[in-house]
Amino acid sequence: MPMIVLNAIFPIFSLLFLGCLLKHFGITNESFLKTSDKLVYFIFFPVMLFWKIGSSPLDKGASVDLCLASILAVIIVYLLSLLAIRLFHITSFQAGTFSQACYRFNTYIGVAIVMTTLGEPGIKYFGILIGFAIPIINVLAVSTLIWHSGDKGTFGQNLKVLLKALISNPLILGCIAGILFSRSNAYFPVFIDNTFSLMTAVTMPLALISIGGSLTLAGLKHHSRNAFLASILKGLILPIIGFSLLNALSVTGIAFKAGMIFFTLPTSTAIYVLSAQLNSDTQLASATIMLSTLLSVISISAALLI
Repeated sequence: MPMIVLNAIFPIFSLLFLGCLLKHFGITNESFLKTSDKLVYFIFFPVMLFWKIGSSPLDKGASVDLCLASILAVIIVYLLSLLAIRLFHITSFQAGTFSQACYRFNTYIGVAIVMTTLGEPGIKYFGILIGFAIPIINVLAVSTLIWHSGDKGTFGQNLKVLLKALISNPLILGCIAGILFSRSNAYFPVFIDNTFSLMTAVTMPLALISIGGSLTLAGLKHHSRNAFLASILKGLILPIIGFSLLNALSVTGIAFKAGMIFFTLPTSTAIYVLSAQLNSDTQLASATIMLSTLLSVISISAALLI
């Protein structure tokens, strides 16, 4: 069993570490990281999700129960994050960043872990899951950030920000397109299948190297308490709640494993971008991303051993 964990986690965190080293020695820079992020986010990752989800049908019952358990767990932790903001006197400037750090997940690391442990069947479950989870998570995150930003704006302005975040999200579009293609009972011709295979081969290495290059200790010294609290909610409380809900809904097999990987992922690097756009604490975002990524070695290992 320990070898299963090592075989799954070592390649992912080796590429993250490689990304850190490449940035440290100047082999990559901010310009390269921004370009690679755009390529992965707008092209390679959506294509991979479309291809993997669309290539064969899934057990619809297991998919629905998996999505329901995951979304309920996220909403419960979201409410707990709001309670923590009150109990621990987290400032309005930090509240939006803190809250989303408790439940947003790193999609790229998730897909990398699922690919190495569950293969294509796992990717299909995970892809459908994130296709449903990402819109709801964006609603929760954007709403909380706007509420605490001090610039409430009109309802129409806030709705516009939220709809733009959802409609323009390539990952959501890739997942929806894959689900629709799968339900059509069509198939990919060999030459298209081979093209997608070549296109997506670069996706995970490039994504993980980019994430590694963006990790920084900036802000951890001054925000350690809130970063640790958010990481505990993300890496401990969310998996416990998720595990209970998966069992309550009788989710088993590959769907259960995909769900547990989802619950134990580190917080998303996207919280930094969204915090910057909506007037919240980017240093806390940076600190939480770094700390939750380090602690996720423990949480993901535990999920793989269950």
